[in-house]
Amino acid sequence: MATTNEGKIKELEQILGDEGLEVTGLGTMAAAEDIENGSTFVENALLKARYYHRVSGLPTIADDSGLEVEALGGAPGLYSARYGGPDATDGDRLIKLLEEMAAVPPEERGARFVCAAAIVWEGGERIFEDEARGFVTDGPRGEGGFGYDPIFYYPPLEKTFAELTPVEKAEMSHRARAFRRLAGWLRQTGALDTIKTGGRIMNSTA
Repeated sequence: MATTNEGKIKELEQILGDEGLEVTGLGTMAAAEDIENGSTFVENALLKARYYHRVSGLPTIADDSGLEVEALGGAPGLYSARYGGPDATDGDRLIKLLEEMAAVPPEERGARFVCAAAIVWEGGERIFEDEARGFVTDGPRGEGGFGYDPIFYYPPLEKTFAELTPVEKAEMSHRARAFRRLAGWLRQTGALDTIKTGGRIMNSTA
């Protein structure tokens, strides 16, 4: 998994563990800068997966995800991880977003988490997209998760993402949905054995 984010790695272990896959992050491999210079989540996910596949020689999965807030015209969007500046913490980004949303009434606080999940191997590549829709709260709630999870309210479970159990988040989150689609494709098509041997899959880029 092309990430040093331990939260993402734990989520992916939960999601892909049922497929018998072992997930490892970048570990001591230096994270390259300025890879994510695409104009969409799909482009950024593929750029990361392609780069770390070349570096590692291993089948590589990567995602690009972010929070799109309707009242902010889709911001922070692609810049979710850099919102508030390069040195901003998760807490700094939450404060900035809540300040910008302070005057927005409850009925106009709609938002969605978006995820594009990519897999790249010697014989091809594939991309899967999904989302989770909800609302921005007026303050953080919950101790779990990471990033914007404490202020993203998910109506079907009446909780913020930070209030979800790991099992609930592995079922409901945008990342879970996208990677479960990827895992389902691996399982249903029998693609995993082909990927392990570097084989090519017809129409593998989507």
